[in-house]
Order: sequence, then C-alpha cells, then structure tokens
Amino acid sequence: MSFLLNVSQGLYDTALATSIRESEITFPALETAHVLGLALMAGAIALVDFRLLGLVWRRSPVGVVAAQLLPATWSGFAVMAVTGGLLFCAEAAKMYGNPAFRVKLLLLVLAGLNMLAFHFGVYRRLADWDLAPSPPPAAKAAAGVSLALWAAIIVAGRMIAYFH
Repeated sequence: MSFLLNVSQGLYDTALATSIRESEITFPALETAHVLGLALMAGAIALVDFRLLGLVWRRSPVGVVAAQLLPATWSGFAVMAVTGGLLFCAEAAKMYGNPAFRVKLLLLVLAGLNMLAFHFGVYRRLADWDLAPSPPPAAKAAAGVSLALWAAIIVAGRMIAYFH
C-alpha cells in the first residue's frame, strides 16, 4: 500500500469520518454548505474576472472591484476548505482512486498557480492600468484561464459522484 492510500484509509477509519458518513443529516448538510461556499467564492472570482476581461463595470477601477469582492472570495474559500476537508475525510478511501477527484485536485493547484502568477505578475503594475476600461492582455489571459479552470473544477467536482 502506498503512503497516501494508508493516510486516506486512516482518515476514512476515524470516528469523525464514520459519524459524518453514517449520518443522514451531516453529510448532506456539509455537501450543501460546500456548494454554497463554492457559489460565493466562484461567483466573486468570476465577477473580478469579468471586470478584467472588460465585460462589466468598465468605469470601475479593477483594484476597487477586487477589494470589494475579496471578503466574499475568502469567506467562500473558508467554507469550502472546512466542508471539503470534512467531506474528504468521510470518503477518503473512496476518493483516493477516484479519477474525477484527482483531476479536481490538479485543477485546484492550477487555479492557485494562475492566481499567484496574476498577483505576482501583471497585478503588481495595477496602478498603471487600474482605470483602463480594458486591462492589459496578460490580465485578460489570467482572467480567461481562471474562468476556464473554475468551470472545470466545478465539473470535476460533480463528476466525483459518477466515478467509483
């Protein structure tokens, strides 16, 4: 057995994971909260991405739009991280071999790298283009990649239920 499989099986066998998995209320409530957190976070990210693409709020500075949506982004992320972690523990042994789950994790890493590249790249020069109705091509590219990745993450997340 591989190390990750052993860790997954260990998480799956915990009392917490068992109680979540066997509860008629807890698992569905966690799934619901996870989806609501996703909607909050992905919705906020999508709005910033649409602004970066010049599709909405063209007269609003990108920095202001991003700052106003940041609390929603982080709140949604916090809900998703907690509920996702608990859901994973409840089904860790099953998730280990699930190809859709693995794809989702890979896409999450790519979305994080895209965000880091944006923030440490073109966003560092925000003052130069913040008021432009149409941001620079690098900002638009990061926004397009972000939208595509989050759409793919949502699809991969839904597909987890169909791969065993």
